[in-house]
Amino acid sequence: QVQLVESGGGLVQAGGSLKLSCAYSGRTFSTYVMAWFRQAPGKEREFVASVASSTFSGGRTNYADSVKGRFTISRDDAKNTSYLQMNSLKPEDTAVYYCASVWGYGSPTWRGGYDHWGQGTQVTVSS
Repeated sequence: QVQLVESGGGLVQAGGSLKLSCAYSGRTFSTYVMAWFRQAPGKEREFVASVASSTFSGGRTNYADSVKGRFTISRDDAKNTSYLQMNSLKPEDTAVYYCASVWGYGSPTWRGGYDHWGQGTQVTVSS
């Protein structure tokens, strides 16, 4: 049974930084794609970033255009943890951030491409 637990959210001023963590438990972490999505009030859950499986796809990363150059996703297979470093935060980054995972190849950018989700962590950026 895969379980994901996010941490690291909070309140930050515009231009500031936060680092989110996603602790994974279950089967071999390195065989899973890890991703971050976010959902703002009244909006659909949207893709933020993904890091492919280290075993199958070399840990390649992918980002939404809205966060490229500001956010960095990474994974530490020894710690079974994925991270999202968020810099130069903007008020429009305010949302609940969700960690997601799926076993195997590729790196989906759509919600239905993932079958395990964390409970979410709130990120609020004040102007």
